Amino acid sequence: MAESGTSLKDQGNEFFKAGNYLKAAAIYTQAIKKDPSNATLYSNRAAAFLHLVKLSKALADAETTITLNPEWDKGYFRKGCVLEAMERYDDAIAALQIALQYNPQSAEVSRKIKRLGQLAKDKKRVQELESIRSNIDMGKRLEPLKKELSEKYGADENSKEIFSYVVETMEMAVKSWHETDKVDARVYYLLDKEKTDTEKYAPVVNIDKAFESPNTHGSCFPFLRQYAEDSFARGACLVVPKNIISYPQVWKGQGSRKWKHGQSDGFFVQLELPCLRKLWFIPSSTEKRRTVCRNPEVLDVGVHEIIPRIFKETNSSTL
Repeated sequence: MAESGTSLKDQGNEFFKAGNYLKAAAIYTQAIKKDPSNATLYSNRAAAFLHLVKLSKALADAETTITLNPEWDKGYFRKGCVLEAMERYDDAIAALQIALQYNPQSAEVSRKIKRLGQLAKDKKRVQELESIRSNIDMGKRLEPLKKELSEKYGADENSKEIFSYVVETMEMAVKSWHETDKVDARVYYLLDKEKTDTEKYAPVVNIDKAFESPNTHGSCFPFLRQYAEDSFARGACLVVPKNIISYPQVWKGQGSRKWKHGQSDGFFVQLELPCLRKLWFIPSSTEKRRTVCRNPEVLDVGVHEIIPRIFKETNSSTL
């Protein structure tokens, strides 16, 4: 029976070399029935299953190979290759390291371990980036704002509502940037629930044309001021992508106006309240083909304001 199994193994090898992995696997299966304790047959069938992307079956055959001949490096090599295909890089490295113990002269195994080490690092970094992209929590990043609002308005519902409004606006913009690599230039008004005529005044105003020239910019903010007054808005958040701003490009100035955030793409968020103005720049970068927003950077609104003051300045905490 062993000779018959060996003959079938040779036939399977020929089909394998010809690229007919399905036929090879079938022949190896026949050979295993003839010679079920032959580790080489399981190793060969594991290789065929791997090419057929039948990874569970390939892994099972690799494990059987190791069981039948635990001191043969080929079984661990097969296991490592299958685990690599499953993107279980750390487990693959562990299997290949055992293979190297039994065959320390194998340059192929050494190269594969080195390559898988880099793949494992890359996979871990991709997972970290995905975690950053999906777990957006601007509330933690804006803790200083929460304290400022409490000082201005007291620790009441007004303060909490404004803070939630800013956090939600910023998180919505970050999510849009992650998903589409862009945000729309808009003003998000915090309207008065009791006074605002919501059929006449929407909470969102597009301002994408405001930054094309000094003229369009100059005519935009008076409109926004009037809109805020007529709609009884209590606050406003401007979200503007850096790449659409032709005017004003205050980061190209000198001295105190010099831009300190490099060439990073990203967007601005400007908060306008009667008694508080804040400005953040949220830079973004691309890593592992994934766009990731970084932590918001606080800017001097007096220097880098995107739009001049919308609300009449007041020290009052009433809203």
